[in-house]
Amino acid sequence: MDAVATVTSFSFLDLFLKADWVVKAVMIGLALASVWSWAVAIDKWLQIRKLEAGARVVEAALAEGRGIDAIEESAKPGDAMARVVAVGMAEVRLARRIPNQTEIGLSRAIERMERVMQAATAREMARAERGLAILATIGTSAPFVGLFGTVWGIMNAFRGIAQSRDTNLAVVAPGIAEALFATALGLLAAIPAVIFYNWLAGSLDRFATRLDALSDDVIARVSRRLQDPT
Repeated sequence: MDAVATVTSFSFLDLFLKADWVVKAVMIGLALASVWSWAVAIDKWLQIRKLEAGARVVEAALAEGRGIDAIEESAKPGDAMARVVAVGMAEVRLARRIPNQTEIGLSRAIERMERVMQAATAREMARAERGLAILATIGTSAPFVGLFGTVWGIMNAFRGIAQSRDTNLAVVAPGIAEALFATALGLLAAIPAVIFYNWLAGSLDRFATRLDALSDDVIARVSRRLQDPT
């Protein structure tokens, strides 16, 4: 009875230890991928919290009707919105150095400001989205990697059945369980990764909208100031 109980043990550790080396490699890879996806998700969540905190400060300054210089000063140093405002204001300061600007010159200065702020927004979003590809890759590939481990494990199980010429459930079940455990690990890695990716991508899309709205607001205010200094 003890021997049968040992053979038919279905604890996760036993399933791993008794698996074929290929299936073990698949299991280890999937476990590492799961840990990696959680680490990336937590890091991106903390990053988004920081971005949103900085955005709230700038949006509050805009809502209070402060001047552009005050808005730039209120932005947190190193924050995404602070950098976008900074590049726009740098272009404005260059335009102010030119005395007796014509209407065409002012329009061109505003156009340049709009372009540099759009470029800065694109850079900030590219920086913020860094790492999402890891979650997408894990979410799409982990089930197939787990399936590969399952197919390999079932092949080994059937090979063992053929060699032992014994189809007793106590002999067949452990090999099948080992193989299916690989699929379970694949899903365990993929499902959180897909959820994290969708949630983080949606949060970053909303933040990109806020950055665009900020740029439009700042450009409109600067345009009024340049065209009507009084």
